[in-house]
Amino acid sequence: MRISPVRFEESDGVGGLRPVIKIWLDHDGKAFGEGPRKLLEGVERTGSLRQAAAEMHMSYNKAWFLLRTLEDRLGFALLERTVGGAAGGGSRLTPEAHDLVRRYQAFEREVDEAVRVAFARYFSDANGHA
Repeated sequence: MRISPVRFEESDGVGGLRPVIKIWLDHDGKAFGEGPRKLLEGVERTGSLRQAAAEMHMSYNKAWFLLRTLEDRLGFALLERTVGGAAGGGSRLTPEAHDLVRRYQAFEREVDEAVRVAFARYFSDANGHA
């Protein structure tokens, strides 16, 4: 496991200090993190990988390659795709991807809270010294 950025409000900082961490899940390389989570949330919201990638200022090709790499590392498909037709095609999350996003969101929230608690414990004085 690695760590993704956790951002706190300016007022949360003690003596001008604030914690910044990065977390991600690793399996022979980065398998899932904040960026992929946001991309999949965008697909879930828009029904389109192309639109979700555009919202993140990412090329469609980069998003496609990222998903293929993640699927290889995770060992399961992240998207179900429909091609063309009257409805115009699109993408939606597989049940496994939906579960991964939900659990990763909960994991991020718990890590955020743990970091807040530890930060307050070790940097609670106004000068930012332990």
